[in-house]
Formats: sequence, C-alpha cells, structure tokens
Amino acid sequence: MIEERYAHRVRQALNHGLKDIPPAASRRLEAARHLALSKQKQAEPQLVLAGISAQSFKSGSHIPYLKQILSVIALLLGMWLSFYWHSVQYVTELQDVDSALLADDLPPEAFLDNDFFEWLKDDSSDD
Repeated sequence: MIEERYAHRVRQALNHGLKDIPPAASRRLEAARHLALSKQKQAEPQLVLAGISAQSFKSGSHIPYLKQILSVIALLLGMWLSFYWHSVQYVTELQDVDSALLADDLPPEAFLDNDFFEWLKDDSSDD
C-alpha cells in the first residue's frame, strides 16, 4: 500500500515537471526513448525438452539439473536392488522346495504321474 502511494506521488511529480521541459528537450527525450525501445532485445523462442533448455547446454549451466539426474540414478539403482533382492529370495525358496522334494521318500517321477495328483485330490477331500 505504501509503495502504491509512493509510485503515485512520483508519477504526479514527473507529470508536473513535464510542463517545464522545453519542446526541443522533449523531442530529444522522445527520440532517445524510441531508440532505446528499438534496441531492446526481443525474447527469442527457446527449445525446451523435458525441462532442459538448449541454452543451458550452450552456456554449460546444466549443473542445476545435477540433483535431478542423481535422483533418477538413485531411483533406478533402488529399483535394480529391489529386483535383485526379490529374485534372490525367489531362488532361495525354490532351493528349499527342491531340497524337500529330493529328501522325500517318493521318487521325483511320482510327482509327474497324473494318477498321483488325482489321489492327492481325493485324499484331501476326505479331510
């Protein structure tokens, strides 16, 4: 609110002083203003791909994206470790089942027999 009042007072003082400027100085100020506006750089369209602009590669300022790159690498590493850990657990469970089957009195061919599966189904339905 205070800034608005200050800006209003500055604008009034400038408008009041405008009457005191000679016409030749006014024309020179207007020409200087037009020259400054013509030399003002126009915003160039930039190529932006996934948050990284082409200008950042030219200027070598891709360091701000280092945190994002490291976080993606950490995420991928975590996913790989999780997959590896679960696969090791799965193989360990299969080893336990295989060890139990080999230590059993039944020969492994008995588990491939269809009549054996039928006998198991009938036997479990009696319980």
